[in-house]
Amino acid sequence: MKTILPGSTIGILGGGQLGRMLALAAQAMGYRIVGYTPEEDSPLSQVCAKTIVASFDDLDAIKLFAQEVSVVTLEFENIPTIALEEAQKITRVSPSVKALHISQNRLREKTYLTDNGFPVVPFHHVDSAESLEAAIEKIGVPAVIKTSGFGYDGKGQSFVDSEEKAREVFLNNFQKADCILEKYMHFEKEISVIAARGAYGEVRAFGPIENLHKNHILDLSSVPARVNWRVASEAVEIACAIAESLDIIGLLCVEFFVVDHDRLLINEIAPRPHNSGHYSLEACPTSQFEQHIRAITGMPLGKTEPHSAAAMANLLGDLWSKGEPEWSYALQVPDIHLHLYGKAEARPGRKMGHLTACSRWTEEAQELALRARDRLSASRIG
Repeated sequence: MKTILPGSTIGILGGGQLGRMLALAAQAMGYRIVGYTPEEDSPLSQVCAKTIVASFDDLDAIKLFAQEVSVVTLEFENIPTIALEEAQKITRVSPSVKALHISQNRLREKTYLTDNGFPVVPFHHVDSAESLEAAIEKIGVPAVIKTSGFGYDGKGQSFVDSEEKAREVFLNNFQKADCILEKYMHFEKEISVIAARGAYGEVRAFGPIENLHKNHILDLSSVPARVNWRVASEAVEIACAIAESLDIIGLLCVEFFVVDHDRLLINEIAPRPHNSGHYSLEACPTSQFEQHIRAITGMPLGKTEPHSAAAMANLLGDLWSKGEPEWSYALQVPDIHLHLYGKAEARPGRKMGHLTACSRWTEEAQELALRARDRLSASRIG
């Protein structure tokens, strides 16, 4: 596979913050970026050389986009696979259509992982009232009903604590959707590992990363994760094995539940940069974004070991409810780094930016990041 050298053009499907940070990392290495997104004035379009604004279903536009670039990558997985199929007729595409197809559907993803011997949360396919009854019998309650496709940040899922509730929720909200019933896990920790696999098979990993969620949205990530060496080693081993199995070129994030005294179960996977890896921008010799660019262009992968403990706190649109925060209040806290994504409208639950803190210990980094965010909550410009 030919190495794509700096000066070449990289195409990014999707215009969000992950695309923006990919573009900035690529530009620092000397690449030109063309974005493709249905949205005007996206976070990506603000920083790239050119943006094609068109639907992902517009195959004529996809062809024109692919003709302009040396490789196509993506920043989120809810993109029709037909767009990648069309692009790969013309240029290189990373991740592959296979990896995208599997990861964008919970049923396909969990079935693939199970069939290949990877540990997942127990689940059962549900597409009718009859299959729901079979799922209840197999999985039991409490459980979570999840749509098979197009779910993220808690969307497309409902917790049920009784058989009657499961039937009611399915009838009212999921009857026309393809779903899974998944066992509700009482976990000790949530962790993630971001595996990077290069064009020639080289593999390196970020993590494990310890994650805390609020309302199903990532709130705080920190490294090193407070798990023992066996759990850390096993999580990295599993993530790298999945990346190999899917023939990933680029990044693959694997989210885990730690249950039953250090047993790992996979929650979900994503073949792209991940929110939990943002700490790497400040804490690692090579950020997750630079690593993805290195991988898809055939460059050698960089070192991933953090030089310090770090924590990342998300900034959601709720923070703007009473006006623009006074950003200097956060930056008065030592070792704080501010990242804003350039989104015009702040909505509750929408990821608008993040804060990163680096320190000697995980707990100290967490305290700094949360203190800086708390100061923003109490501040307003004007």
